[in-house]
Amino acid sequence: MSYLQVTWTDPVTGAKGYLVIDRLVRGVSSGGLRMRAGCTLDEVRGLAEGMTAKEALNYDPNARYVPLGGAKGGIDFDPYDPDAVEVLTRYLRAMGPYIERFWTMGEDLGLRQSTIDVAIEKIGLQSSIQAVYPLLDDEALARQRLADAFAVNVDGVSLDELVGGYGVAQAALAGIEKLGLSSPTAFVQGFGSMGGATARYLAAAGVRVVGLSDVHGVVANEEGLDVETLLLTRDEHGGIDRGQLRPGDLQLDRDKWLDVQADVLVPAATSYAIDERNAASVRAKLIVEAANMPVTAAAEAVLDLLIIPDVVANSATNSWWWWTLFGDIEATADSAFDKIGTSMRRLVTRILDRAAADGISARAAAAAIATEAVAEIESRFAG
Repeated sequence: MSYLQVTWTDPVTGAKGYLVIDRLVRGVSSGGLRMRAGCTLDEVRGLAEGMTAKEALNYDPNARYVPLGGAKGGIDFDPYDPDAVEVLTRYLRAMGPYIERFWTMGEDLGLRQSTIDVAIEKIGLQSSIQAVYPLLDDEALARQRLADAFAVNVDGVSLDELVGGYGVAQAALAGIEKLGLSSPTAFVQGFGSMGGATARYLAAAGVRVVGLSDVHGVVANEEGLDVETLLLTRDEHGGIDRGQLRPGDLQLDRDKWLDVQADVLVPAATSYAIDERNAASVRAKLIVEAANMPVTAAAEAVLDLLIIPDVVANSATNSWWWWTLFGDIEATADSAFDKIGTSMRRLVTRILDRAAADGISARAAAAAIATEAVAEIESRFAG
């Protein structure tokens, strides 16, 4: 049962907003805020539970950062609507007391961190993560370290937009090695922060990215797309500039994203993208969940392939914030990528080994390891 569930109604538009704190650890929880039309309390609850696991899976008893509890916020509103920023601001004002003391939050689907930061300042709060400040040894130094990290740019893209997708790419590469795939190909659904960085670092590792999708449709080329050009020319919502496509690149309708043959499928857009209605159309050998909850339980039950679950694959963004803030890594790209690469490879290997040993899915293995880590953390800080 969740520690806290809040439902909010916007007094101007009638839009619904939700906050679920699944668990507090040392009095604090962690989890992003998403905005999308159709967002539900059940969705936010599931995401909050996932955040508890995502935090716990990265527990290192020798690190300065000790995982927090899990939480999630959600607003049922179209982020492209002209009133979206005002709805966000009113939601954050209503949730202010929780942000001050219990809930550290950042960007998620439909929202960018810069937009959240502007709204946070407007309503008079220090930061979207101020609830964690009392746990820091030197708050000023920690905040400066994080600010320095956010100022880092890597080949035209800010570091904070790359760390999550770099982690997904590392998880995918571990899965590719586990399956022994030679000359692998990949399709990435969604080209925002997570999907864009995933595509960049898969391509950099020699994986041929044969398809990408955004809100407008699908682009594909069995010989491989020019990921870097498309990444550096996308719009602020992850939209691909079709004017940058090369001869031979194909454009397909949005609903054709499962028609592109690829060994690795990376759903990096919305939750529930793969369900019982389209599961039979999946032809990949490996799914790596960059989005939160993109594969439903009903779909997973009929899919005969390896799935690296979201609580593992997309955990790097969350961990990078805390590794940087608490001082486990420096505010540099090299330090971030070294830590993410090492940690992700180790975590994926541990989960796949546990799954093989116990005869269970990778998702079940991740859940078991997370439960054990939560128990260890709570025992460490009991009383």
